[in-house]
This record gives sequence, C-alpha cells and structure tokens, in this order.
Amino acid sequence: MQASQLQMLLPSPFCNRTYFFSSCNCPSLRTTIKTSVSYRRRVSNSVNGSSSSSRSTVKEEPIGDEKQKQDQPRRAYPFHEIEPRWQRYWEENRTFITPDEVDMSKPKFYILDMFPYPSGAGLHVGHPLGYTATDILARYKRMQGFNVLHPMGWDAFGLPAEQYAIETGTHPKVTTMKNIGRFRSQLKSLGLSYDWEREISTTEPDYYKWTQWIFLQLFKKGLAYQAEVPVNWCPALGTVLANEEVVNGVSERGGHPVIRKPMRQWMLKITAYADRLLKDLDDLDWPESVKEMQRNWIGRSEGAEIYFCVLDNDGHEQDINLTVYTTRPDTVFGATYLVVAPEHALLSSLVTDAQRKSVEEFKELASRKSEFERTELQKEKTGVFSGSYARNPANGEAIPIWVADYVLGSYGTGAIMAVPAHDSRDHEFALKYDIQVRRVVIPDDKSQSNSAKSYSGEGLVVNSSNLASGLNINGLDIMEAASKVIDWAESTGHGKRKVNFKLRDWLFARQRYWGEPFPVIFLDDTGEIVPLPESDLPITLPELDDFSPTGTGEPPLAKAVSWVKTTDPISGKPATRETNTMPQWAGSCWYYLRFMDPKNSKTLVDKTKEMYWSPVDVYVGGAEHSVLHLLYARFWHKVLYDIGVVSTKEPFQCLINQGIILGEVEYRACRDSEGKLVSADSADELGEHHQERVPEEKVMKSGDFFVLKDDPSIRLFARAHKMSKSRGNVINPDDVVSEYGADSLRLYEMFMGPFRDSKTWSTSCIEGVHRFLGRVWRLIVGAPLPNGSFKDGTVVTNNEPSLEQLRCLHKCIEKVTEEIEGTRFNTGISAMMEFINAAYKWDKQPKSVIEVFVLLLSPYAPHMAEELWARLGHSNSLAYEHFPRANPEYLKDPKVVLPVQINGKTRGTIQVEEECLEEDAFKLASLDVKLSKYLVGKTIKKRIYVPGKILNVILDRQNVEVGRR
Repeated sequence: MQASQLQMLLPSPFCNRTYFFSSCNCPSLRTTIKTSVSYRRRVSNSVNGSSSSSRSTVKEEPIGDEKQKQDQPRRAYPFHEIEPRWQRYWEENRTFITPDEVDMSKPKFYILDMFPYPSGAGLHVGHPLGYTATDILARYKRMQGFNVLHPMGWDAFGLPAEQYAIETGTHPKVTTMKNIGRFRSQLKSLGLSYDWEREISTTEPDYYKWTQWIFLQLFKKGLAYQAEVPVNWCPALGTVLANEEVVNGVSERGGHPVIRKPMRQWMLKITAYADRLLKDLDDLDWPESVKEMQRNWIGRSEGAEIYFCVLDNDGHEQDINLTVYTTRPDTVFGATYLVVAPEHALLSSLVTDAQRKSVEEFKELASRKSEFERTELQKEKTGVFSGSYARNPANGEAIPIWVADYVLGSYGTGAIMAVPAHDSRDHEFALKYDIQVRRVVIPDDKSQSNSAKSYSGEGLVVNSSNLASGLNINGLDIMEAASKVIDWAESTGHGKRKVNFKLRDWLFARQRYWGEPFPVIFLDDTGEIVPLPESDLPITLPELDDFSPTGTGEPPLAKAVSWVKTTDPISGKPATRETNTMPQWAGSCWYYLRFMDPKNSKTLVDKTKEMYWSPVDVYVGGAEHSVLHLLYARFWHKVLYDIGVVSTKEPFQCLINQGIILGEVEYRACRDSEGKLVSADSADELGEHHQERVPEEKVMKSGDFFVLKDDPSIRLFARAHKMSKSRGNVINPDDVVSEYGADSLRLYEMFMGPFRDSKTWSTSCIEGVHRFLGRVWRLIVGAPLPNGSFKDGTVVTNNEPSLEQLRCLHKCIEKVTEEIEGTRFNTGISAMMEFINAAYKWDKQPKSVIEVFVLLLSPYAPHMAEELWARLGHSNSLAYEHFPRANPEYLKDPKVVLPVQINGKTRGTIQVEEECLEEDAFKLASLDVKLSKYLVGKTIKKRIYVPGKILNVILDRQNVEVGRR
C-alpha cells in the first residue's frame, strides 16, 4: 500500500519502522505525540517501577473535565465499553472451548504458542506479537470449519522462582501462582481465543506425574542413566548450569563464578537417536536456518578412530593406547603431536612427575572456562606439555602429547591427532609452542604448497609413505587417501571406521528445589537404583522453609530428611530418595500432548485423541529455542513413538519464528571533552566523547538522518534496543490497552512489518492504526453524537451492491485470505485499509457488503467485529461464521491496457473495456493527448483491431509526407 493511499487513514507518513531508524519525525505525528503526553508519562511510570495506582499522582497529568476533553479525540470508538463486554461474553458462553469429544469427521487445526515462563515482570509489548498471530490463524481456521485446538499453559518450574524464594523467603509456588495469575489476566485482556479450560502448568502434580512417568520409560529402555561427568557448577547458586546459562565464565543469572567439576548426574541418552533426529528434519516445514542449526548441533561426521601407542621414558611402547577420532585420516602422516582434554580419563597416567604440577595448575584454569569459551575460534589457544610421547602408527615417529583446553572431553574420544599444516587451531597452537608443521596435502593447482598458513581444502596427498608400516597414499586425492588409511588401520589393528556426533548425552539433573522430583530411590545397603512403581506417581515435592544451597554440593531437597529417608515399596529395605530435580526442560518437552487430553488421570494422552490432533500443525515461538527445546522435545517424542504412546514421528509439523519487537528508538547526542555538542558523524574522529539521551520532541528527520531541531548541524545516533528493565525501555501492554484498546494493539503489532522480521516499537505510530479502526466504526455506525457517544445500530442500507462495490469487496477478500494463509498479516491489513478508503467514497453502504468486511476484520480486531456484527442484527457470535470466499467473477479487471500503434509503431496505450468495439477504441485513442497529435488532420488508410490486444492505425503515406513538410 502506497503512502498516498493512507493519507485519509493515518498520520502522514504512517510509521512502519524496522530495526534502528525511525521515519516518524513528521509534523502530523508531532501532533499525535503531543496528544499522547499523558500516556507516555504513564508508560514511563511503568518502566520506572511505579504502580498503576500512582498514575493519578503525576502532577503534569490533566485531571477532571480537562483530562476528559483531551482523552476524547483519542477515543475514536468506545473500545473501553466494547472489549470488556465481549470478553465476558466469550467466557460466559465458552465460545472458544474445544469439546473434549470432537467431531472426528471435520478437519483439525492444532496451533500452539511456545510455552511461556510466567515471570514476575509480566508481559511487555513484544510478547503479544506471536500470540496475536496464532490467534488470527485460530480464528480464521474456526471460520473455515476446522476443529481448532488453541491452548495456553505455563512452563513454571525453574531457577528464577527459586532464587526469588531464597531472597524473600516466599515459597516458589506462591510466587509462581501469582505470576501465572498476572500473565493470564494480561492475555485475556488481549481477546486471545485460547481454550482456557485446557490450561496446564508444569508445577501441578497432576501434570508432572506424567513427566515422571516418561522418565521411568526412559529408564526402563536404558536411555536414562547416572554418570560422573564434568559440569558447570555455580557455588553461589548451588546448582549445575547448562552451557547456555554460562557467559564468560559466570552465571547468566546473577553473574556468579562458575567452575567445571565432576559430579554424579542423571544423563539421557539422546545420542541413541542422533541419526533419526538428523534424518527426520528433511520432512519438516521449518525455517531452513533452524534445521541447519539442529544439523550443526547434532554434528554427524564420518571418520576413523586411530590408536596411538603411548611410549615410556626409554621410548618403548607401553600397554596403553591413546585413541583419537579424526575426520581427516588422510592427514595422519602430518600428525606431529597429540592433544588430550584436561578432563581425559588417562591424563593422570600420561603426565610425568616433572610436568605434574604444571598440568594440575592448567586443569584448574581450564575448569573455570565454559565449553563455548574453550572452543571459540577467536580465543587464544593454551596448553601444557604432559611430558609423554606416543608413536604415530603411520610413520613410526614419536610425537609429544599435550594437554590443551581447545579439546573437549565430551566430544569424540577427548583426544585428537594434531595436524598443524591442515587445521587452523592446531596451526595456531603449534606456532605458539614451537611444534613441527608438516604439509601433507597440496591443492591441485599447488597454489598453497609453500604457504605459511594452514590449508584444509581438497587436493593431493604428499609426504605420506612408509615402508615399515606398509602405508603409501602419495598422489591420491584426500577422499581416496582417507578410505585407504581406514582400510589399512582396520586390517593392521591400528584403528577402525567410525561415525561420530557432536551431540552429547543430555545432562538431566539440577541441584534445585523447584523442579520435578525423580521417581527413583537408592537402596541403602547396595546403592542400587530402584524405579518406583507407576502407581506411586506423582512423587510430590516436600514442603521446605529454606531453599538456599546447602553449601556442600547437596541439593536443597537433602534438607527434607523425613522425605529423603524412605523404604523400598517392593522389598521393604531402607532407601534414600534422589535429591536432585529434573531441569526446566523436562516439563516443556511434552506439554503439547497433554493439551490434547489435559484431564486424563489414567494415561498421558488418550490414543484416539492423540491420533486425531497430532502433530501440531503450526508451532510459533522465538528463534532462541531453535536448538535445545526443539531437539529435546523431538527426542522425547521419538521415544514415545517407539513405545506406542504417539502415532507420529515428529511433534511439530510447521514451525514459525516471529521477529522481536525492539524498544522505541533512542536518540543520543555526543559531547566532546569540553562539553560541546559534536555531530555523530565526526564523533569518532574527535576521540573521546560522552553520549547523552535526547527527548524525541527535540529531534527531527533530515534526509536519512536525525538531527537536533535547534541545531540541524548536530547529527544524532538513533538506535533501538531489545526491551529490558535495565534499559528502561519496556512498554507494558496494559497501558497500551487502556489508552487505545486491545484491538488497536493487536492490529498495530501485525501492521508493523513482516511477522518474521524484527521491528521497532513506536508509541506514537499506534495512533494511526487506532484512527483506522475509528474510521471503520464511523463508516458503519455513523458519526458520534454531540456528547461524544454513538447511536445504536448502524447506518448501512439494504440496497443491492453495485458491480464496482462487489469488485472492491472481493479483491479485499482475496487479498486478506491470501495474506493470512501466508502469515503476511501487515499486507492483509493494508488491503482492508484500501477497502475502507474506497467505501468512504460510496453514497450508500450496502449491508451485504459491510457484513462480509466485518467477517474479514474479525480475526484481527475481534472485539470491534463482534460489536458491529451484533449491531448489524445478528444474535450469535461471529466466531463460527463462514469466512468469506472471493468470487472469481468479481476479480476480473473490467479494463485492459490496449497498445495503440501508428503505422506499426507503438505510440501509446489506452484503457478500454475488454469487450470494447473498434469504433469506441478509436475514439478513445483520438481523445488521448499523446496519440491525438499523430491522428489529427491525417488520412486514415485502414485500422487493424484485435479486441483486448491491439489497435493499429495505418495512415496514408502521402498524407504523412505532406504533414512532415
């Protein structure tokens, strides 16, 4: 939609900002900004932590009659009456409840938002972006006759509630329920059509009973086991953290130091499903970027395990083999040293007495780094010599064994053969520690045969022959050489072919109170792990008053002594409960299944219902969950598929990642060391400078940049940031709903830009969408009465619509339908705006046309649509009315562009009816300014006319020549 088409609807130009730069600094929007002062102050209070009750104490805010006068122009329609009324109606009439026993003959549509965590901060305006989109799709599908499942629930276990409990002494359940209540009320205020009777929370025993049941099935299949593994241990938080919860060696929450230490942990053998997790990605309708991230995380590679025999001090082979995994066996002759991870199981037997102190010190330093820090390419590689050597089986050379932190004990065998000529990390390490570099692969064109850099590409193998070992791969390309090395290793006992994965088994335990208890016990006399009977589930959390870490590494549950000490229900022997709890991921791995059958106390999900509703048709959420949550959920689903609980191989058929909404654009000016303002484009050249925030009202647009109004020579920095409390740029949707209504918020978030793209919030720009809804209201209901209220009913007529009106309507139907199906909601709204622009030019508003438009509007602005539908004379909700379908007969363009030729040369075009007669076409051409100069005063020899295709006028040549002279 062009800006010129929006002039009647919106401030000009209407703001559709994305990312960092704004285009809203125009005079018409300045008026909007001024009329929104009281709203902005309230938003500011919300950001700064003021309670809603304190709004009336702001001195600058108008009160009484003055405030009512200022509010009236913004209240383009009575949303403050409409929205609460229809929300009550939907709840009282259970409008959006999906029946437990559904009509299986109808098609189904299961649309799901990613499980939200109910934090104490509540929603900000970024959250409703995805929720509104799924609601539009849910409403649209209902109106198309689908059985729609559109539920909501809470991923409510986790560290934040526990930390708040430690700080305040408030039980996590109290905090969680309070937060859930706030989230629920905020979501309901947006008019979202969730089936609230299916609401679930991971913290409810009726729910986590089945999370525990799934764990028991994993245990029975050998997919859940205990192992002592190196973990990210945070002493201050008293818990193990996942890699993604550690940033630069400190906890993401609280910034506490994190160390690596071995601990007994529950592990889930997700690696057993690595091949299937990889292969089945191909059949999913997911963004290719997400699938690629999962492929990289799984990291399948084909290579070889090669055995390097460790040597003693005299150079004799010991009975110790160091197994390495390599994807480049073709480079085995170029291996000039080995590297083992600091946590390698054989390290203690490899280290010589002379090097032991250095190695222990290095291990301590490495334990303080996360796996990401250790493997980050930009980080300087560090290591220490173990003092030992091993024999390269390919050439018989004794090569040194080093300990380095860029090798992980959790990947491959925890040891590598280092080939510095053909691996950038090995090359950097070798140069730093003066280790030999031997080139064994050269490009076909020999362009890098003498290069000082490492080369990891394809080419021919050189320097790779040894009579004693019987291996010669010189002159082969790297693929042939690799295959030959593997065959040689298997035939001589020096190694074997191996498929490896980057994917590690899932660390599935946390030293926290607020999580699902494990349904297992340990017999006191033998330590044997005993799964509890399924009839004993759920194993509920004991009540605790103190949730703080024990200080010993034991989880907080260890404090519940009477709960921890128990007996084996089968043998009666004394036993001890597991005091770790499951991670927050557990409950969110399978919640989509429970929504299908949330009240079932006998089984996780009824098979008939699961077969009908599975898989989730559309799953919407942030890209930050592209790997772990989705990978874990897919793993659990495949296990459940194997044991016959679910009927599909994958849980989520279509995945959509919505973009994020950034905070409002911040404008900043620069001052030099003397305190003088300097332009942003020269600030870097001037050296040190100080930035200060500039209020929006002091800023104006100048070309592609923003400048100070008072001094346009001062260019400003303009940037939007992710919403956060620390930046003070969080916008509370409650304030927006109070000021403009939920329909305006819904419509604005969909109109800001493409759904999948990030965009920048603008409080001032929402006014434009609000005014559009006001125009819709006035078109159908009529102008307001002198007191500002509106009369009952509508101003529509029973007139038969004209052909032009029907064409306008059906073009709108086609566009809106097409754009909803493609989740291009912003362009669907543009189509409705164009329709309203056209409708304002009509003398009459035919009821049959307006009713159809109201149905088109309803998924986007459901409160207004319901109210208009009722005013149009309907007694029932429109939620299940048939969504309009475009009639192809009205989509044909009545006019065609007809090329006009003079003596065979195209001189212009005219617009004609498709069935236009030749004489009428010629008359239109004669009246055209551009074409008439070729025809006036000329003798026409003949005309060639093909209807709808071309008009060719042949002039008398003699007349043409006379005309020229």
